[in-house]
Amino acid sequence: MTPFEPSLKRSPYQLSREVANAKGNNLPLVALESTVVTHGLPKPENLALARAMEAVVRGVGAVPATIALMDGKVKVGLTETELERLAKAENPRKVSLLDFGVVLAGGEIGGTTVAATMFVAEKQGIQVFATGGIGGVHRGNPTDISTDLMQLGRCPVLVVCAGAKAILDLPATMEYLETQGVPVIGFQTDELPAFYATSSGIKLKARVETPKEAAKITEAHWGMGLKSGILLVVPPPKDAAIERSLVEGWIEKALLQANVEGIRGNAITPYLLDRVSHLSEGRSKRTNIALLKNNARVAAEVAASLASGFESTRYI
Repeated sequence: MTPFEPSLKRSPYQLSREVANAKGNNLPLVALESTVVTHGLPKPENLALARAMEAVVRGVGAVPATIALMDGKVKVGLTETELERLAKAENPRKVSLLDFGVVLAGGEIGGTTVAATMFVAEKQGIQVFATGGIGGVHRGNPTDISTDLMQLGRCPVLVVCAGAKAILDLPATMEYLETQGVPVIGFQTDELPAFYATSSGIKLKARVETPKEAAKITEAHWGMGLKSGILLVVPPPKDAAIERSLVEGWIEKALLQANVEGIRGNAITPYLLDRVSHLSEGRSKRTNIALLKNNARVAAEVAASLASGFESTRYI
């Protein structure tokens, strides 16, 4: 064995009993990212959300696989104790593709981004992943492109989300996804959701009404041998959605403040989300929580359809 040849005895992956059992018995699995826990919400709301999303997935009959880095391992499915450790961690790392080696070698606690979660999900044979919003092309800086978009172009995982985060350049993000060959499918919508808002004004090429239809498209896409991911975009629940004009006003103010304070790089997204939450007096955060739960539910339904061969599917 060369120094750089991976050893089977040193696999970085550690599956929970629940996830291992699901894989062994072909039960529907839904991957869940963990930056929403480590960097998305304040304590103790982050732990409450993590528990709630897992409960939603289980309630539909699927198995949640929350992914995080801890103790030098990539955890695929967390115990209650591990979930609490993740939520209560001081200064956890935000883990994208370039961070795996550093965080694993250092034994640090890290929350996985969309790109990192997709990578792990594919390696573990998990076809469906639920998140809030993906990264994309940043407003005013077209060269600042999230790794999420590149990973979507090369990783066959179905990502259920409410579109890209509203603070991003949504038209440019959609153009990039098209270049990467990533289908963007509306779930009961003809328009790309704008995260907090149900509509962005951007028309979609495909729409489905049920998880079963989404599963059929997924199987057909990958059945061709295509290796790109698929985006299933779900509008936020109507009772939690915010008018797009209000959201845009908050974002513009947040962007101006970020420029004044010199916020740059990977610090810009969490900063803008925090400012929007402050400007909206917490309304955006409540919408974020609602859409995360809703996306988890839809993802679990699609996963159940894929696992059952489309024989019996319901939508809640």
